[in-house]
Amino acid sequence: MKTMQIAGVAVALILAVYAVLLIGQVWDEWLEWKLFFKITVTAGVLVVVIGIVAMIFRELQKDKELKKEKYLD
Repeated sequence: MKTMQIAGVAVALILAVYAVLLIGQVWDEWLEWKLFFKITVTAGVLVVVIGIVAMIFRELQKDKELKKEKYLD
């Protein structure tokens, strides 16, 4: 379960930083729009990849626990 907690914190941090950047971009145009778009795509990809990797690790850990308890062969 620790993997999901780490992934959750990482995703929350990315989203919080992106939210601040988005508000600054909309109200004051801190960055060029081309750079802002690249950051947006990168943040989206990171969130998806972190979520998928965390779910894979969770399933592997769950299978390992079930094998240890002799529920799986």
